[in-house]
Amino acid sequence: MLNAVKHLARIVEVSILTVRARCFTAFSMTIVLSLLISLAHAQVPNDNIENRRPLRAEETITSSTVGCTVQRACVDERLTGKCIEYHNDQWFEFRPPATGTYYVNIGGQRCRAVRGVQLVVLTGTPCQPATYRLLSCTSLGTQDNLFVPLPNLQAGQAYLLDVDGYLKDYCSFTLQVSGQARGLPVVPAPAVPQGLPAMSRVVTLAWQVPDSLSAARYCRVLRRELHEFRAREIRHEPLVTNTFGQHQLAYSIADTLPSPGQYLYQVVAEGDPADGPPTLLRQQWLAYSQLRPIMPGAVAADVAFLELPLGRYPRRAQLAVLISDPTTGRVLRRLPLALAPTASPGQGRVYAQPWFDAGIRQVAVAITCYPPGGAPYTEHLLLPVSTPKP
Repeated sequence: MLNAVKHLARIVEVSILTVRARCFTAFSMTIVLSLLISLAHAQVPNDNIENRRPLRAEETITSSTVGCTVQRACVDERLTGKCIEYHNDQWFEFRPPATGTYYVNIGGQRCRAVRGVQLVVLTGTPCQPATYRLLSCTSLGTQDNLFVPLPNLQAGQAYLLDVDGYLKDYCSFTLQVSGQARGLPVVPAPAVPQGLPAMSRVVTLAWQVPDSLSAARYCRVLRRELHEFRAREIRHEPLVTNTFGQHQLAYSIADTLPSPGQYLYQVVAEGDPADGPPTLLRQQWLAYSQLRPIMPGAVAADVAFLELPLGRYPRRAQLAVLISDPTTGRVLRRLPLALAPTASPGQGRVYAQPWFDAGIRQVAVAITCYPPGGAPYTEHLLLPVSTPKP
């Protein structure tokens, strides 16, 4: 009997130790996970200008704006104007090994929004804005791999690079200062056209290659839908030379748009890296819509339509409209809109007869507004689908 009691006591003791071990293990794992989460959102060491990270020529580093803050005493938005609104910046320093032109290559962007990062390049005494001289201020506006040229940098002179998330975006990215440009040149995209989109998804793009680009070997044709994060290469077009060594100047291609929307096409001439930086030859918006257009101001008496409340948004704003069936959640239409400087009758009218025929009498509409110079915001609306009243 006594042995049985001792055996039972030993079982209880082992059970208690096992439970304690498991509890300790779970507690330890919680601590480890908490530490990992904290580290993932920790500030980079060069968040402050006094800890700016030195960059060597041709060195590629990876960083992130997540968790960064702004030293207000070390920046001056009067110097950069509307180019930048500081939010989560970090600092780097570059001293050229030789005098000449260098390129800041920014790649590998992974951002919460479409905006990407922005770059300011300065000379002067760190954290003394009165001594700053602005060399470059660039807001990328996309997550493409891009480069910013810095001509006539002086050997041994300190140059300050400040990287921030554009319009309060949070991004990870790679950064390199090099004698060779990599990616696309930073050139602002043209305004989105206001005309009616084409009813055909087959589009034609034409461009010319000037004689001054004799070192170019090919053209890259890239395409990006208005709300996509980055462009994709759709054509690699070799440049043609005849038997007399003369370059063909005019080129054109046909492309099929994958779905309704507004697309930015870019044509970039390139050669070997040693031949110079890529050159942007053409940027053009092309649009396609499956929906039957309704001319401004005209409403057919037997046609169902959806009226978007565009009057509540600022003029010149860019809108991303997502229309879905509130019952099933099925996406019915994605529609990019660029608001004109003055109100345009019928611009917010969307052909909705197929939805009406399917028994849909109201739709859920999410409208993301990108106001000029302001932060984007999204509104969720429930709007009717109806035919005009007689």
